[in-house]
Amino acid sequence: MPARILSIRIQPPGGDSGAAGPKAVAAADDDGLWRMAEVDFGGVRQQVSLACLPEAAVGDRVLVHVGLALSLVEDDPA
Repeated sequence: MPARILSIRIQPPGGDSGAAGPKAVAAADDDGLWRMAEVDFGGVRQQVSLACLPEAAVGDRVLVHVGLALSLVEDDPA
């Protein structure tokens, strides 16, 4: 079952403790490695990594395996 992306944030190593300086956050924003999304699986919300999908945006549907979004899923035109 594909999940819909509800929100996206950057979560560099060190979390919100302030350990990562401004340069680390800017670098994380550039490469997309630390992008995390809150996704909805039909009422169940989970946090997943978007490291493999730098093009993913809020509202996209994604295929998730073990906490990692692997591919975008197109809506069925039917």
